[in-house]
Amino acid sequence: MNYFQPEKLEKALKFINEHKFVIAAGCTDLLPATENRSLSGNILDITNISSLSGFSLDGKYRRIGATTTWSEIVNSNLPSCYEMLKDCGKEIGSIQIQNSGTIGGNLCNASPAADSVPCLLALDADVELSSIDKKRIIPLSKFITGSRKINLKKNELLTSILIPIEKEKGISSFLKIGARKYLVISITMAACRIEIKDKIIKTISISIGSCSEVAKRITSIESLLIGKHIENYDLEKIDFRKMTELAPITDIRSDRKYREQATKVLIRQIVKDCILKSMKA
Repeated sequence: MNYFQPEKLEKALKFINEHKFVIAAGCTDLLPATENRSLSGNILDITNISSLSGFSLDGKYRRIGATTTWSEIVNSNLPSCYEMLKDCGKEIGSIQIQNSGTIGGNLCNASPAADSVPCLLALDADVELSSIDKKRIIPLSKFITGSRKINLKKNELLTSILIPIEKEKGISSFLKIGARKYLVISITMAACRIEIKDKIIKTISISIGSCSEVAKRITSIESLLIGKHIENYDLEKIDFRKMTELAPITDIRSDRKYREQATKVLIRQIVKDCILKSMKA
């Protein structure tokens, strides 16, 4: 095994342009994902590249570096719309995992149960993909294409997650259902960002993860709730027959039918949570 840990992004991009590497960005899943007793091949550890960590404002985006850890996100001073991202960070593995695991690694693993994906979808996030000669920016929804599948070229690194400044409005919440509170892979999870004005839902984003190969925005339910008065509308009346985005899976943690019913409960609860937060603000 050859292990490299450059301090400059340019050097990392040069490495992957010339050789084949496994990228390490936190390493919490690096060895377990191989199902082997040891690592082999070339490992490129990007966690020592300072430009890939932290938060900054960049024109129309807020930039979150790919190697920003979950502990850094949880303890950050970000607008209230990021509360769902902080809440999900608090439930990712243990404190040790949160101290090492990175948001970029969570995305590139492309697990159907990746906690960050619903939150970032609810913020309309883009991702920045860098190679030695250019950068490209694509929506997160087009980056993760399936279970463990991402739209990343061989000579590219995921360098940043980009949140449009215009989406940094309102409040948010994150909820998930699992067999226990911590150290758990969720059965289903939901993220919601909501903007309320004069007690009317002005905008709302709802995303569901761990129910299909890729987390999904539930635009069918969003469209039902936009324009509703938060004190007069009964959330029990949400017509889930219109929800066509999900195709719940059956796996070792749950069957399809339970996921489908649990997701409906979760959507009602997370919208209610956001409404209650808005009334207290």
